[in-house]
Amino acid sequence: MPTPRLIIHGGAGAIHPSNLPYETYLLYAASLLEVNRSTTSRLAAGASALDAATEAVRMMEDNPLFNCGKGAVFTREGGVELEASVMTTRSYHKRACAVVLLSHTKNPILLAKEMLVRGQTDGSGSSNGGGGDPSGGPGGAQGHCVLGGPTVEKLAQGWGLEMVEEQYFWTRKRWEQHRRGLGKEEVEDEGEDERDREGYWGDEEGWDGREYLPQGTVGCVVLDREGMMCVATSTGGLTNKLSGRIGDTPTIGAGFWAEEWWDRCHQQMGVQAPLTNLIPEGLRGVLGDCLTGLRGYEGLADDDLLDEKYGGKRRSSQIRAVAMSGTGNGDSFLRTAATRTAAAMARFQPSRSLASAVREIAGSGGELQRSAGNRWGKTGEGEGGIIGIELVNGVAKIVADFNCGGMFRCWIDDEGAERVMVFKEEYSSKTLQDRW
Repeated sequence: MPTPRLIIHGGAGAIHPSNLPYETYLLYAASLLEVNRSTTSRLAAGASALDAATEAVRMMEDNPLFNCGKGAVFTREGGVELEASVMTTRSYHKRACAVVLLSHTKNPILLAKEMLVRGQTDGSGSSNGGGGDPSGGPGGAQGHCVLGGPTVEKLAQGWGLEMVEEQYFWTRKRWEQHRRGLGKEEVEDEGEDERDREGYWGDEEGWDGREYLPQGTVGCVVLDREGMMCVATSTGGLTNKLSGRIGDTPTIGAGFWAEEWWDRCHQQMGVQAPLTNLIPEGLRGVLGDCLTGLRGYEGLADDDLLDEKYGGKRRSSQIRAVAMSGTGNGDSFLRTAATRTAAAMARFQPSRSLASAVREIAGSGGELQRSAGNRWGKTGEGEGGIIGIELVNGVAKIVADFNCGGMFRCWIDDEGAERVMVFKEEYSSKTLQDRW
């Protein structure tokens, strides 16, 4: 059994020492470490990857420091539209579920989890499946993997999840960020004292427009002792986004992905196609580049033949698995199918590690950055990062890379030490003094 591992992120973007005072960094670091320690304890006690990952994200949804749940950013119209998703490498029929356009579900990640778990019985004849109704019945999400708005929130209420009024998500700093983003420097009194009576920022003077406020997604990737991995992700989206906008967080393969596969040693059998013998040997390679059938059948690998001969048992095989969560400019993740692309690179290029694939997608000069074209560095387009875990031969490797100013992330390294970082290098008060 593998050793449980996890990594969490708390947003990425144009973060620099000039807009992230060291004291503020320490506040974020303490929150991330709290989530990391709590989740680590759960895993040590035998929690599943699904339970551990979703609980980690729930903690961040309840913390106004992050852009999800309480403290999420506002749409252009001044509303809140939350998104969350969850995906596992095995054990659940749907594998991935996501929820969008939420404004009354306190913890969107728990709703995504509920859809995944109930997917085991929806339509199967159980009480969740509507007494045998193949459509899933009125109490379930049917076979759907993504649901949004009033439809899914009605399900959430029926399933007993905690519902809140929209004002619950309001915080002073996010509201001022919203107003400034619309060019309204004078922040109107919108009943702040009443709306923010339980707010995190109630004792502060407000936001000065310069200090960094995380606008990215939060997420957690977990490997449990059974070898299952889960990725859980949640966000409020982009500040002042248009109402109805759907980002990468609930889009399977864009902002999150998890899968496992049998990694087998393939050996070509050398079986030739009938036409091959009619073509001079010197031309076979040239024509084969255009007409692959002329190369001859690649044939089944020895392992594939053994699978049939020995009742499906795989020989000389190992399970590989990957799971990733992205954060940053969601539209760029959507256009590049970022996380699924990274996973495919690792799966179908056997010599490539997940770390190398993530670097190619989310690292400096990678696919996300290239997707922005000449808009790079001007609009925030293409900026982002990815965290993940790769499992090979029962050994887990933590992965993280980003192309922007910084990405909040926390994990326990291979030596068992707690790590929390935002920049490429360690951030300390001395580092800040040196930069100034």
